[in-house]
Amino acid sequence: MADTQPKDVPAVRDNPGAQRLEVATAVGTAYAEYRLAPGTITFTHTLVPETLRGRGIGGHLIEAGLAMARERALKVIPVCPFFKAHMRAHPETHDLLSAEGRAELAK
Repeated sequence: MADTQPKDVPAVRDNPGAQRLEVATAVGTAYAEYRLAPGTITFTHTLVPETLRGRGIGGHLIEAGLAMARERALKVIPVCPFFKAHMRAHPETHDLLSAEGRAELAK
């Protein structure tokens, strides 16, 4: 995954057993849940505990998830509202969208 990590934020770790990307700290774990299917990755839910908000961790999780999709040649289906908002605001990510992902973005 690309190194776009904000300062003082622990690295994003893929936890395939839990199907989520995680940023673990002493005060909590932020995560972005995903589901893999042949050729696609669906981002379903992102959670950043209140104690970790305002540090760019949510955006970091999204960037890591999109980088992972790109590295694995997966098309993205952004069901999570946070992923949708980010992808709407960043048209340079639209090449990652599957047909279903484009429909999700239009909702």
